[in-house]
Amino acid sequence: MAAKAPKRALAGVLALVLAGCAAIPARDAALPAAPVPPAWSQAVVSSAATVEPSPDAGGAATAAPSAAPMPAPTPLAAWWQRFDDVQLTALVAQALEANPSVRSARAALAQARALRDVQAAGLLPGVGASASAQRARPSGGSTANQFQAGLDASWELDVFGGQRSAVQAAEADARAAQENLADARVSLAAEVALAYIDLRSLQARLAIARSNLAAQTETLQLVRWRVQAGLATSVELEQARAASEQTAAQIPALETGIARAQHSLAALTGQAPAALQAELAPPRPVPLAGGELALAIPADTLRQRPDVRRAEQQVSGALARVSQAEAARYPDFRLAGSLGLSALTLGGLGRGAAVFDSLLASVSVPLFDGGAVRAQVRAQEAALEQTRIAYQSVVLAALQEVEDALVALANDRQQLARLQSAAEAASNAALLAQQRYASGLIDFQVVLDTQRTLLATQESVASTGANVSADHVRLYKALGGGWE
Repeated sequence: MAAKAPKRALAGVLALVLAGCAAIPARDAALPAAPVPPAWSQAVVSSAATVEPSPDAGGAATAAPSAAPMPAPTPLAAWWQRFDDVQLTALVAQALEANPSVRSARAALAQARALRDVQAAGLLPGVGASASAQRARPSGGSTANQFQAGLDASWELDVFGGQRSAVQAAEADARAAQENLADARVSLAAEVALAYIDLRSLQARLAIARSNLAAQTETLQLVRWRVQAGLATSVELEQARAASEQTAAQIPALETGIARAQHSLAALTGQAPAALQAELAPPRPVPLAGGELALAIPADTLRQRPDVRRAEQQVSGALARVSQAEAARYPDFRLAGSLGLSALTLGGLGRGAAVFDSLLASVSVPLFDGGAVRAQVRAQEAALEQTRIAYQSVVLAALQEVEDALVALANDRQQLARLQSAAEAASNAALLAQQRYASGLIDFQVVLDTQRTLLATQESVASTGANVSADHVRLYKALGGGWE
């Protein structure tokens, strides 16, 4: 009967284990629903869809099939190449390699993967080796030596899945770090492109200012001649001089903006501020995106945005931590053992040594902790709810970014077409006004007005053209372009 008692105790422990396993509640890993429209406001698509998380996000939202065949969306992994500007492509490539924010994100990803491996190692038994040597001489006795060598092993049985949940949480953190790296690449490529477009726009505006200054200087000289001939007054001379000086005053501000844009591009590519000054000094046209952009449906767009995918992984990690906290409410089971040799001499460890071994099985059951474990579960559930709300917020912000970029692009295109027509008319008017003034047919005020209008419209054309290119950049970024 005495020999059967340990077996009965072991059976009782196993029964408690199975009962505890049945008591762990199952949880729904689906992501919260988000209001995703079936189509973009500026795109001709027809599909009813909801957000569908990536396959490794632990979610289960679905998207209905499209009612009509959809054109394949434009590849956006290297969207900056659509601008057909070799210098822009080189700057983006250099920034993606050397920018500190990307390098930091890479290091964070390596750290997250290492921490995941640390958690995964906890699922396996731990084995260690030990050795000791002892020399003792009792009072009045002879000296005695003892040498020992052995192996120790321990293993915590993950009966209730607490360690597996910790591994799942660490894996979700690693995937979130990977998406964070992708998001850093997306943001950096867009920042470089916007700074480059700003640089070329400022250079174009500087050329416009210098061209208008040259024309106004010619007009000023013409007025001087007319004043000397008694055909014009000193008022007209001062007006012409004031107009030319106002235009000249714009040039230093534009040159400052150009220098700042050059410094910004150098810093983005991981270089000293003045490193690219000589390379970027020659003016080049503002890069224009080539070809039309075929948009994916909103749900597909969200799936390719790294910030949305990162939010998905954060929900998965929070869900795993809830399971880990719940597992702490149940017993822990451990196995430990050792195997070793003992001898009076070092050489004796190889032959004739005494063998010793031990095996220990233990179980610890939480009985009373003042409600700390249950409070920890509630804390993790609250953290899970926060990540779900954050996911919905990221989805809404992503939808807004795309819609804002689409509207801005459409309206800036219309504005640019009108301004180009206005600039052509202003150029003709300024030329005619100067010719008629030289012939004495019109008042000088007309010349001034036409020159001011020409300068303003040309600057507006340059600025709006740059805005159209910048709108493309923001749209590519909002669509999740810039990574694979």
